[in-house]
Amino acid sequence: MKLTKLEHAAFTVDEASARLYVDPGAYTTPLTDTVGTVAVVITHEHADHWTPEQLDRILASNPDVRIFAPAGVAKAASDYEITVVEAGDEFTVEPFTLRFFGGKHAVIHPSIPVVDNVGVLINGVVYYGGDSFYVPDGVDVDVMAVPAGAPWLKISEVMDFVAEVAPKRSFPTHEMVLSRIGKNLSNDRIASVVEQGGGEHIPLEPGESIEV
Repeated sequence: MKLTKLEHAAFTVDEASARLYVDPGAYTTPLTDTVGTVAVVITHEHADHWTPEQLDRILASNPDVRIFAPAGVAKAASDYEITVVEAGDEFTVEPFTLRFFGGKHAVIHPSIPVVDNVGVLINGVVYYGGDSFYVPDGVDVDVMAVPAGAPWLKISEVMDFVAEVAPKRSFPTHEMVLSRIGKNLSNDRIASVVEQGGGEHIPLEPGESIEV
């Protein structure tokens, strides 16, 4: 499989001629080459993780695409056919198997409602927790998408999260809110923890890919 990082929280996974999109939101460049997309995973309802415009771009070339998301997204995206998922669910859309974890977004502030959020494990290899620090119990994570900057996190929490998951490899996500200096700092801190566990942190930039 090939994993390609997009801007902010979005990335794709390609296997053979099939593609999976994860969290194509408002901080991600408008999608263009979407042919072959079989599934979309949306972790939660915030606009930096999905927009109608991004879904429409995918659906225009792939009208039968499956969209997986928690109940909050299904309510917000009522014009779309959404397969509602929650922790413990597992679905297969060939060639992808999707296992879901978690349930709630990390707390931003007591004044801001906590929304539904799911983490996803793709083909037993790639784990992304969405906007949460949920650790997938009993899972040996090969590649972890690590949130690098957000109103709901501080870097020490991210480091603790990574240390607990202990991935073999990691790459940064959720980082359009950071300056270049901030991205470098986050990458250095994440790398220090991943490397302590014997893994490798790969500071992917938008458009760059790794084999997974």
